[in-house]
Amino acid sequence: MSFKLTILGCHSATPRSLAHTTSQYLEMNNDCFLIDCGEGTQRQLRKYKIKFSKIKHVFISHLHGDHFFGLIGLISTFNLLNRNTELHIYGPKGIKEIILLQLKLSNSWVEYPLHFHELVASQSEIILDNDKVQVHTIPLQHRIYTNGFLFKEKNRPRKLNMSSIDNYPEIDICDYQNLKDGKDFICQDGSIILNKELTYDPPRALSYAYCSDTEYTESIVPLIKETDLLYHESTFLEEHHQLALKTKHSTAKQAGTIARKSNVKKLLLGHYSSRYKSLELFLQEAHQVFEPVELAEAGKEITVTR
Repeated sequence: MSFKLTILGCHSATPRSLAHTTSQYLEMNNDCFLIDCGEGTQRQLRKYKIKFSKIKHVFISHLHGDHFFGLIGLISTFNLLNRNTELHIYGPKGIKEIILLQLKLSNSWVEYPLHFHELVASQSEIILDNDKVQVHTIPLQHRIYTNGFLFKEKNRPRKLNMSSIDNYPEIDICDYQNLKDGKDFICQDGSIILNKELTYDPPRALSYAYCSDTEYTESIVPLIKETDLLYHESTFLEEHHQLALKTKHSTAKQAGTIARKSNVKKLLLGHYSSRYKSLELFLQEAHQVFEPVELAEAGKEITVTR
């Protein structure tokens, strides 16, 4: 199994002709998630041929415009397309008031169910839990209340080792589910056959951590430990370390340090400041402390497999 991440935008501050503000589209276990929704996101969705109807969950990290100004337009377009499936929006307290006020004053009420899940907790919490995926918040340190998000596949059932099971006539087909659930088999005489003898480990569950605007904070390390893919903002280079401190952003080297301390499999950089002429500088700086590293670019697709 695998998951696929599509970068729709990965630059900071204002949108430009070749620089799009933050938004990502994640496909995991047949669930489709939109992560942040900067200005122009719906145009990017069309450009990369992503079906609007697949999006049922939108996650907004914080209420700075480059991360959510595209949301009201997307919600309105859904209505124009006669959407009837529900849409769930997860974001900081206040996002419901902002969106509903815009809909009210433009007399543009939507005809489909719109559900807001407002976030206020300062500790990590589970905000989505279905039979395929679990989503946790990652509390970040920015100028306003901000969360990243950890997307984790649910663990799959254990695989039956039929060649071993066939050696025990007492084991019937009705016992298979218990074995898949990890339970040992208890024989009629009270003896126990350990589950590990009768099953194989299931495929390893995959995970993706999205850490948007934040200053360097090691408090997130335990939450994202050994994640398969980490997106971490890298607005600045180390030469502008003081500016990163002032604005509560991170440098590429700091992003690499977090990746190293978290022992993640791969780091993805983004949220670049427009002051730099070459994005390769971010890659070079992160490489000083961690590998492998990739640069987020609009239209880039990253597929992570086991």
